[in-house]
Amino acid sequence: MTKLTRLLLAGTAILIAGVAQAQNTDLRVAMQLEPPNLDPTAGAAQAIDSVVYSNIFEGLTRFTSDGSVVPGLAASWDISDDGLTYTFHLHDEVKFHDGSAMDADDVKFSLDRARAEGSTNAQKVLFSAIADVTIVDPLKVKVTLSKTNGAFLFNLAWGDAVIVAPESAADNATKPIGTGAFLFKDWVQGDHIDLIKNPDYWGTPAKLETASIRFISDPTAAFAAMMAEDIDVFVGFPAPENVPQFQADSRFQVLVGNTEGETILAMNHKMPPFDNKLIREAVAHAIDRQAIIDGAMYGQGTPIGTHFAPHNPDYLDLTALSSYDPQKSRSLLTQAGFPDGFTTTLKLPPPSYARRGGEIIAAQLREVGIQAEIENQEWAQWLETTFKGKQFGMTIVSHTEPMDIGIYANPEYYFQYDNKEIQALMTKLEGTTNPSGRSDILKKAQIMIAEDYVNGYLFELAVTTIAKAGIEGLWLNQPTAAIDLTSVNWQ
Repeated sequence: MTKLTRLLLAGTAILIAGVAQAQNTDLRVAMQLEPPNLDPTAGAAQAIDSVVYSNIFEGLTRFTSDGSVVPGLAASWDISDDGLTYTFHLHDEVKFHDGSAMDADDVKFSLDRARAEGSTNAQKVLFSAIADVTIVDPLKVKVTLSKTNGAFLFNLAWGDAVIVAPESAADNATKPIGTGAFLFKDWVQGDHIDLIKNPDYWGTPAKLETASIRFISDPTAAFAAMMAEDIDVFVGFPAPENVPQFQADSRFQVLVGNTEGETILAMNHKMPPFDNKLIREAVAHAIDRQAIIDGAMYGQGTPIGTHFAPHNPDYLDLTALSSYDPQKSRSLLTQAGFPDGFTTTLKLPPPSYARRGGEIIAAQLREVGIQAEIENQEWAQWLETTFKGKQFGMTIVSHTEPMDIGIYANPEYYFQYDNKEIQALMTKLEGTTNPSGRSDILKKAQIMIAEDYVNGYLFELAVTTIAKAGIEGLWLNQPTAAIDLTSVNWQ
C-alpha cells in the first residue's frame, strides 16, 4: 500500500467518522401509550407529560432526575417571613416558541387560569392555596397564599403548573407552544410525534437536533422494534420478560429505576358493595401482591401497603395490614352479607401492568367468590368512562404523580373516597412547613387510608429503559412522568 493510498484511506475514514458524528444528533424514542392531547394543563394522562415535560413546556420550578426541585423559568424567589408571599424573579429574554416574550403577564395568566372556577386542570387542587397573583414588573411576580403551604414550590414543578401564553393556550392540545428546549414539529396520530431543537432557547440548548417519539403499545412489537434497532430508546419498556436478552447484548444498555407510580386496584366507593369497608378489606386480603409482581412484571416492582412511594424517607411498610389471606377474605365477605361473593367490573387500561396484572387479580378474586368481569379499554376510553365518568367497580392504574396522597382528600376523584378526617389531615399538611411536622402527618395519612382499605395497594412501578449503547443523559428514575430529552446526547 502506497503512502498516498494510506492517506486517502485515512481521509475517507475521518470523513465517514465526521458524517456519522453529524448524524448522531437525532434520536428515535418509543413509549407505550400515545397521549390523548399535548396540553398538560388540561389533561390527566401521564403520557402527556411524558412527551412535553421540560421538552416543550416549563414551569416556574422543575424536577430533576433525582426528584429535587430546582429553579425553572423562575431564576430565584423570596419567601416572606410568614410563609404567605412568594416573589418570583423570572429569567430575562425567555421566548415562547412563536417568538413572543414570556413575562409576568404569562405567569399570572397561567396561575389564574389553573385555579379559576371553571378550570379544567386535572390537578386544580395544587393551586387552591393561591389567594392572589400580582405583577410587580415584567420579570417579577408576587404570589400570595391564603394559608401556608409547605409543598408550594414542589407543586409548581408538576406538569400541570407549566407556564403558557394566553394567545396560544387554547390550541396547546394539538399545537403546543411552550418555552422549552424543543419545538413541536408534527404529530402523526397513532404513530409518532416529532420535535426539533429550539434555536432560541433561553437556557442550556439541547444537544439533539431532532427527536421522534413513537408509540408502540404491543409488548411483542416493542421487543421486535428494539432488537431490530428501528428505535434508539424505549422508555417504560413493556415486556419485562425480555429484559435479560438486552442485558446480555452489548448493543444495548438497560436502566431500571424507580417511579412515583403507586399501582393500585382502585375501588369505586359510590358503587356498592365497595361502599362497605368489610368488602374492601376482603378484596385486599384476596390479593397476592408478589404473585402479581412475579407473574405480570417478572419480578420488577416493590410491594406497597398504602399510597406512598417506598423510596420516600417518610414511607411506612403497611403491607401486613392487607396480607394475602384468602380464608380471612371469605370470612369478611360472609360478615358483609356476601357469603357467595358478588360480581363486579374490572376495567383495564392498556399498560402491561394493568392488562397482565388484571388477569392474575381476577383469578385470585375468583378463589374467594368475587367474579370480576374484565373489560379491556383503550386509553382514551378509560379516561373518558372510567376516570372521568366513574363507570366502574374496580380498575387498575399506576399513579405516577409525585407525592399525590392528597388525592384521598378529594371526594370527586375517580374512586370517590369521602372521609372528613383525611380531608382535615391534608388541610393540616398544606399549612405545615416544619419538616418533622409534615413527616408525622404523612405517616398518619398512610396509616389512615391503609386501615380503611380505600383501595387495593399492589406495588410501586419500576421503570425500565432500554437504550442503545452510547446514549447519555437519560433519566434513570422518574420522579414525575417525563421523557426529558434536554440533556440527552450520543457519545
